[in-house]
Amino acid sequence: MRAIDWLRGIAVLFMIQTHALALLTPELRKSLWVGRLLKVDGLVAPAFIFSAGFATALLMVRSAAGGVLRERVRRNLRRIGEVLAVATLVNWAWFPLLREPVWILRMDILQCVGVCLLIVLPVAAALASRPRALSAVSFVLALAVFAVAPLGELVQGPWATLTNKSSFAPFPLLPWLGFAWLGAFSGTVAGAWGRAGLIRALGVLGVLGFAGMAAGDFLYSLYPPHRFFVANPSNSAVRFAWVCTVLLGLLWLEGRVPVGAAPSRLRRFIEVFGTSSLSAYFFHEMLLFYRIGGVFSFQRFWGDRSGWLQFWLLLAVLIGLTWGLCIVTDRVERVVRPALRAVVERARGGGRKTEAPASRPRV
Repeated sequence: MRAIDWLRGIAVLFMIQTHALALLTPELRKSLWVGRLLKVDGLVAPAFIFSAGFATALLMVRSAAGGVLRERVRRNLRRIGEVLAVATLVNWAWFPLLREPVWILRMDILQCVGVCLLIVLPVAAALASRPRALSAVSFVLALAVFAVAPLGELVQGPWATLTNKSSFAPFPLLPWLGFAWLGAFSGTVAGAWGRAGLIRALGVLGVLGFAGMAAGDFLYSLYPPHRFFVANPSNSAVRFAWVCTVLLGLLWLEGRVPVGAAPSRLRRFIEVFGTSSLSAYFFHEMLLFYRIGGVFSFQRFWGDRSGWLQFWLLLAVLIGLTWGLCIVTDRVERVVRPALRAVVERARGGGRKTEAPASRPRV
């Protein structure tokens, strides 16, 4: 389904724009226009986590139907390992992991995505052959996570890292795990009942989300005092309602593309980010904030002192550089991965003893 790649690709673009706001002057960051941008940017993390859960469940259901579930689970585990490895590398860029290893546990967006997938994957694999059960379990677990999220702010001690937003945990599991389960619900429906089933499921989620938005005051009153725009179910509801609405629009757009039609330049551009979102996250963060060679970063030269015109020009350059690095990385991986796989296979074969057959089999 191209639409889910397009959703990820668009989310990457807004993610880069969100982080690039650090280039604006402090006065502009307090302006009305930045406030409006941040409302849209609030959909980036839900879109990423939703997409991750969607892809996981979709692949589990289709792999179970094709009889290759075990191999798919292994591949997904390797992918989750890559996400957590890059998450650790990014943390290492900002914090002294060797002197203070506790920073490896910091829950930023990549750690959140990786841990969410580690939770979703066993359930999706166990119920992949029973999509009705998997969709029901995923839906119920999503609502349960959103329902208990405000209570997570009461948790103290080490467990607060998983339940309570802080500087050490910008993306705790509550409420973000709920978006992964909603993605798993939608991916299960797509894998079992196709595009028509997915459109109906997204429509139901959209209606449910906007109803939750309308019940904001009531939902807030059900809990002890908490940060509404962080943990309240109504806030999560409006976010997933808009994510589902955008995905419905992208599905409609995908349906209008003729089968076999050559992709446009815009489509290829978006799909690079959609299929290389992990690389895009790493590269734009390093270009924007990390002093490469101890000298260059966008933040060092233009941070806190850019007007709107300079901001948009720098953002275009940052996006272009990130896109180019994603292209290069993808091409290198296509060469390196098969070579590494061949080396591993040779090593495995060389370590085994094989006996010659007693007689040549008849053809």
